[in-house]
Amino acid sequence: MSKVSDKKVAILATDGFEQSELEVPQKKLKEAGAIVHVISLEPGTICGWKGTDWGHDVGVDTVLDEAKPEDYDALVLPGGVINPDLLRTQPKAIDFIKAVHEAGKPVAAICHGPWLLAEADLVRGRRVTSFHSIQTDVKNAGGQWSDEDVVIDGGLITSRTPDDLDVFCNAVEEALADAARAA
Repeated sequence: MSKVSDKKVAILATDGFEQSELEVPQKKLKEAGAIVHVISLEPGTICGWKGTDWGHDVGVDTVLDEAKPEDYDALVLPGGVINPDLLRTQPKAIDFIKAVHEAGKPVAAICHGPWLLAEADLVRGRRVTSFHSIQTDVKNAGGQWSDEDVVIDGGLITSRTPDDLDVFCNAVEEALADAARAA
């Protein structure tokens, strides 16, 4: 049995997510035995962004209005420019992120995903990485930006780009395994 079997992971996203930053963690966590739900603002599908154009649709498992933070063991926030920019204007999305973090569960954000952490006031006083173009936003939110493939600090797991997906996914899986061992 996998060290993350039956752990539930939420991936919060909307249209414009970076295709690989949703699909790679989704696939790897499922392969490790986790139950993974894509949560979004509306039912149906959301469309990714791949390269310089729209990617393909991914099915939504749960609508944010019906999602309960206490039902999940971790949260993944994919990047892409459009996705986190849209989500950070949604109070319910920010409240969901805060609730998962305040419950002591891992919150992982990659690329532009740390915009959501900044909006939720979770980066203040913490080491964080992100896509290089939002490092000023991270710093302005009180974070200590670092140019590393993965940074883990205070329950936050952050990475820079799709090139970092392997170490990012490994860090999320390890955080879930640590939580399982502690339970």
